[in-house]
Amino acid sequence: MVTRDREIVNPAFSVSDFVAALNQTLEFAYPYVEVQGELSNFRVSKNRWVYFDLKDEAASLKCFATVYALPGPLEDGMVVRVVGSPRLHPLYNFSFQVQSIVPVGEGALRRAADLLAAKLEKEGLFDPSRKRALPYPPRRVALITAGDSAAYADFIKITSARWGGLAIDHYSVLVQGEQAPAEIVAALKAVNEADAVPEVVVLIRGGGSAEDLAAWSDERVVRAVAASRVPTLVAIGHEVDVCLAELAADMRASTPSNAAELLVPDKREELRHLRAYERRLNEQLAQVIMRRRTGMAMLAERLDEELIRLAQTAQQKALAARQLLAAYDPNRPLRQGYALVRAGSNLVKQAAQLRAGFEIEVEFIDGKVASQVKQVTMKEKK
Repeated sequence: MVTRDREIVNPAFSVSDFVAALNQTLEFAYPYVEVQGELSNFRVSKNRWVYFDLKDEAASLKCFATVYALPGPLEDGMVVRVVGSPRLHPLYNFSFQVQSIVPVGEGALRRAADLLAAKLEKEGLFDPSRKRALPYPPRRVALITAGDSAAYADFIKITSARWGGLAIDHYSVLVQGEQAPAEIVAALKAVNEADAVPEVVVLIRGGGSAEDLAAWSDERVVRAVAASRVPTLVAIGHEVDVCLAELAADMRASTPSNAAELLVPDKREELRHLRAYERRLNEQLAQVIMRRRTGMAMLAERLDEELIRLAQTAQQKALAARQLLAAYDPNRPLRQGYALVRAGSNLVKQAAQLRAGFEIEVEFIDGKVASQVKQVTMKEKK
């Protein structure tokens, strides 16, 4: 406004200049504003643009956002908190350009989670058949949580006490608030793209209000957990708290401490089992040795009996052989008074082999006599 000789002259703008000047003023005065109200006229256009009104008892504010700002399905009547910038569009008038949307209040948070749960369950993200078994125990783990949290301290303390030697790659993130979902998703992406890919990725945080835990039911987080190529273990809040990221994970733990217990065994318990197993093995080994000794003693006894039997059999065979040899001893008949008659080199067994005049040799037990056949007389055949 310019004063000219007491005459007030208002600044003159073209429409475009006025819109530009007003937006510069708004950007300087209110670069980012947080507004809370009830959703009305909520709609999504072309799966890309989001339009809704934010209202209270006395006013209504037109809002615009992209689908990437949505934490999950929303519906009219829910109370949300939005962060964004007021702007005057050259064609579409004033609107509030939203950067993030967070349901607030127990009712709104629960309703938003229920809507998202129904949507994701229909898509099969919670199906038990798609869940993978975790390696037990793993050698390398990625841990996504706030570095200064009690959940982080408990997890490290319990895993170290129970097992030890576990390589833990820590990704520190915000675990609540509007920026938390983006940081959690970025950490999951980094884990899956790491050069040394861990065997398990663990996502934990301690207890809190429904609003504190809302980031873990954010659609972006839930989908990132479900899409992780590294098996996931998620433990959010206390045992009674159930977030959608836990339902999408390969394994859910009731608390961060329980996550550590599920991930690695207790070395003291394992040593106890090993000692008990060693005792059972020693007992079984002693029984085997005793059975072997008993068996070998019985076998030795049977061998002794068999050797005695074989020796007796051999003795009997030797005796029979000696008797047989004695029976076939050519000198035996001679000792009994018989004689052997030979004609030349041939043994004479029958008188028919001889003729008168044959030269023969008669062998006695004590000598031989040369003789000539005078006559051969044959016995009459009967």
